[in-house]
This record gives sequence, C-alpha cells and structure tokens, in this order.
Amino acid sequence: MAERLAVKKTYKLYVGGKFPRSESGRSYEVTDAKGGLLANAAWASRKDARDAVVAARKALPGWSGATAYNRGQVLYRVAEVMEGRHAQFVNEVAAGEGLARGKASALVDEAIDRWVWYAGWADKIAQVVGSSNPVAGPYFDFSVPEPTGVVAVLAPQRSSLLGLVSVLAPVIVGGNTAVLLASADRPLPAITLSEVLATSDVPGGVVNILTGTLADTAPILAAHMDVNAVDLTGAAGDAEQARELELAAADNLKRVVRAPEAEPDWIAEPGLERITAYLEIKTVWHPVGV
Repeated sequence: MAERLAVKKTYKLYVGGKFPRSESGRSYEVTDAKGGLLANAAWASRKDARDAVVAARKALPGWSGATAYNRGQVLYRVAEVMEGRHAQFVNEVAAGEGLARGKASALVDEAIDRWVWYAGWADKIAQVVGSSNPVAGPYFDFSVPEPTGVVAVLAPQRSSLLGLVSVLAPVIVGGNTAVLLASADRPLPAITLSEVLATSDVPGGVVNILTGTLADTAPILAAHMDVNAVDLTGAAGDAEQARELELAAADNLKRVVRAPEAEPDWIAEPGLERITAYLEIKTVWHPVGV
C-alpha cells in the first residue's frame, strides 16, 4: 500500500472574516526553536493592512452596538472553541517557543482561562468605570464608557499565544474592533486563533489578523487616519522602532499604549488597565422628570 501524503496547510491572512492570500503574493518561512521548517506564512503588505482597517471599521457599528452581555457570550464561545483545539495550540506553542509539552500545555490553559476572564468583564466594566454623578440641579448626570474605535495591536513577539490573548481580548471586550499584527517568528498560534474566531460567533471584521514583519505593516497602521488607537507592545525592547511608531501615531492624536522596555510577564494576573485604555468616557445630562 502506497504511503499517504499529508495534506499541507496553506497559511493565509484573516481579514473581514475571510482568509485571503497576501496581496503581495509573498510568504516567508516559519521555523521552530531549533531552526526546522514549520510552515510558509503569508507576508502581509501595506495594502493588506489598509484592507484590514476597512474591514475593522465596517464591523465597528455592529460590534459596539451589541449589548455587553451578548459580547460576553460571544467571547466565551471563543474560549469553548479554543478548548477544542487545545492539542493543536500546544503543538504550535511548544514548537515555536521551544518548550516541553507540559509547559506549553500550561500556557495554553492559561491563555484560554485569560480569554474567559476578559469575557466575564464585558457586562461589568461599565459598572466599575462608569458612574452616576451628583449635581446641584434638577438633572441626572451619568458617565458611561464607550469604545474608542479601531485599534491596531502589535502582538508580543515572544509569547505566541498567552501574550497575544492578553493584548487582543481586552480590546474587543469593550466594543472596539482590532487589526492585530502577529508575532513574526511565532505566528502559527495566531493563525489558528483566526480559525477559532471564524468558526465561533465573532462577526467578520471584528478581529483581523496579519502575519509578516512589523516593518512592513506597523508604520502604516500607526499613521492610518482611520485607526483610533495603537498598542505597541510588540515593539518591546526596540526603543527606536517604538519611537518612530509613536511619532506616526501623533499625526492624528491616536491613543497609544506604549511599548514596554521588555516584554511583560504574561503569567501575572491581569488588571483592567488594558480594557480601560481603549474606552472613552461620555457624560450625559438629562432633566429630572422628563
């Protein structure tokens, strides 16, 4: 009996709920921690980045207009589908980060739990950061959080899944949409996550995932006039690149989460800072009795 040939996977981008090939027609080799070939990933271009922003903007009204409870349900569904792909995530994290399977499995568990943790805040964050304000007059005065808009996220370069979840989930839980640039050297968990998103209940365009180098797409997103905020975590440790991206973002007064000097310890318990970084506070006045 002839030996069966394995079906090789074609790795693509994730834009607008679909899986297009890169407009550039280019790909690059993804290797494991020992230099062995794992896959050829799509190399996103500047046009791919612009297309992703268009998709994110188109999805924003529906996602931000959904009830907080519904967003929480949708995000919890993502965790359910991630659990079903646990073994695949373990294989990809172990190969990309050079970890033993036990350690990789623990990180995948933490990533799924982290996603559930953020999902649980969907219908609670407004009660924590919003308020009913005392005023001297016959008025009600409320402060309520609203999403900032389209957020460009530079995923951590070293933590291929847990770090990625830790920067992506807090963006979308508050009603924002995202364009995420995956780790250049360790993109496979991000690509698998895009398949999870596509087969869960997350509307197309809410999350868009690009693979390739930061040099090709990050400057475009930082300067893009239709991007409202940018998370530069993926530029950790590269002060010159981070500064250039901050300057590009300053052209249209984006909200900027600055790149840390070193990549954070993603195992540490998260706070609410990454959710509130992408929320605006709107104050509403209303006459009493009307």
